Amino acid sequence: MMKVPLNIEVNKKMTKNYSDTFFEEIKLLAKFPEKSQLEGLKIHKEAAPSVIQAAQSLFDKGLISQRDGGYLTDSGLETASHLHHVLIALK
Repeated sequence: MMKVPLNIEVNKKMTKNYSDTFFEEIKLLAKFPEKSQLEGLKIHKEAAPSVIQAAQSLFDKGLISQRDGGYLTDSGLETASHLHHVLIALK
């Protein structure tokens, strides 16, 4: 297997294309159960503003059923499943 040197400058530019909210969305989406629409999350008013904003963004994208969490929608369930596969591969 050939090793490819990691270009740090390119990687920094790539991560700058993603907002902090994007990463908060990923973390929040990863907390939902992978295979169940019967379990959800409740984001409390005391939660960090970044978490509240992430939940709002996931709701706006149609991935969760409520602005403050709720359940994964069909699209959210599929997206969370893909995310879980990525996370498993990166462990």
